[in-house]
Amino acid sequence: MSETPMNTLQYRFDGPEDAPVLILGPSLGTTWHMWDRQVPELTQHWRVFRFDLPGHGGAPAYPAGSVAELAERLLATLEGLGVQRFGYAGCALGGALGIELALRHPERVASLALIAASPRFGTADEFRQRGVIVRTNGLDPIARTSPDRWFTTGFAAAQPAITEWAVQMVRTTDPGCYIAACEALASFDVRSQLAGVAVPTLVLVGSDDQVTGPAEARTLVAGIPDARLAVVPGASHLVPVEQPAAVTDLLVRHFTTAWQPAYDSSTGQMAIVAAPVKPVLAAAPPQPAPIAEIAPAVVPPQATGRPDPYDAGLKVRREVLGDAHVDRALAQADEFSGDFQEFITRYAWGEIWDRPGLDRRSRSCVTLATLVAGGHMDELAFHTRAALRNGLTPDEIKEVLLQAAVYCGVPAANSAFKVAQQVIREETTPTE
Repeated sequence: MSETPMNTLQYRFDGPEDAPVLILGPSLGTTWHMWDRQVPELTQHWRVFRFDLPGHGGAPAYPAGSVAELAERLLATLEGLGVQRFGYAGCALGGALGIELALRHPERVASLALIAASPRFGTADEFRQRGVIVRTNGLDPIARTSPDRWFTTGFAAAQPAITEWAVQMVRTTDPGCYIAACEALASFDVRSQLAGVAVPTLVLVGSDDQVTGPAEARTLVAGIPDARLAVVPGASHLVPVEQPAAVTDLLVRHFTTAWQPAYDSSTGQMAIVAAPVKPVLAAAPPQPAPIAEIAPAVVPPQATGRPDPYDAGLKVRREVLGDAHVDRALAQADEFSGDFQEFITRYAWGEIWDRPGLDRRSRSCVTLATLVAGGHMDELAFHTRAALRNGLTPDEIKEVLLQAAVYCGVPAANSAFKVAQQVIREETTPTE
């Protein structure tokens, strides 16, 4: 166990001190206990290192808003312990962390297992919407529906104690850290970088996983040069919990037979020597068609020599308004309106919204008030959604509109309350 500074992670070791290190990374909303049933077997071969995400499992609530930041905290923790090289297995968000490590720090990773993982988890809008729900309602709605996402129906019915454990695990997570982790998943997209994962990789997925299922697993296998696929029957998203024996066996076989030698022998880490084991993993399937990506229109550089703010503006616009909204606006642009879309992306979003002088919460407050003053109710609707995504609560939006009523007039504020009330109801009602 450990005391945890702000730039590191809560961790624990199990197994012999002189064995190679194998790291197990958790999923969003879980703790290191999701791996409890793998540890007895794994510690016969490795020194197992488990960690908790910020605000999970009683870990200090220091939010981390990106997968890259989580990776740096993990590496800082390992540096303090003298661990230079390791095998890594991670589930879902833990799997994203493993991909990040393999891409940015390949000299540290000896072998990789990605469980219930994906190069992109759903859409950014889905995870930012989940953050809005948690900010408004707390974690209870997410906790109550977690078993539906994590386990097959039969398992949840047959294992009520494990089902309740899962609910309580989510319910006791720090909401701010959960929201930050949702933001990390919203911004994670390595579809175009998979060929850079240069370590032996096992991609493992439950056959009934409705969150990141076999289709996402095959995308990983198709993109990673040295990857094999294992589909575990009768398992959903938390496959290490639902099918512990099958997962343990696959991990032992993978890390025993596919441990890449260290680049630098001075690290002290050793490859595991073992008798050849007959392969049991399925060969990588034929590669699917490449995933099409929509790139912003190429725009000429500005004559001033300053960096063109278009790309930064498009990124901010998507983060604030959502991919779906921006995609609709750009798709509807034609020869007549295209220049206007380019204009607001570059100057409203790239120049003003991206300035460091105000945070996005403050900019949302200003924007809501000025839209009320101008009577722009259509824009008020999607900027109310944006305000929720930027961290304002419904009560704070109410206060902004009350303030606007004093200085912009009651009729304008009356219309604004109707619009905002409808948007808030839509955005903050949990989906069962």
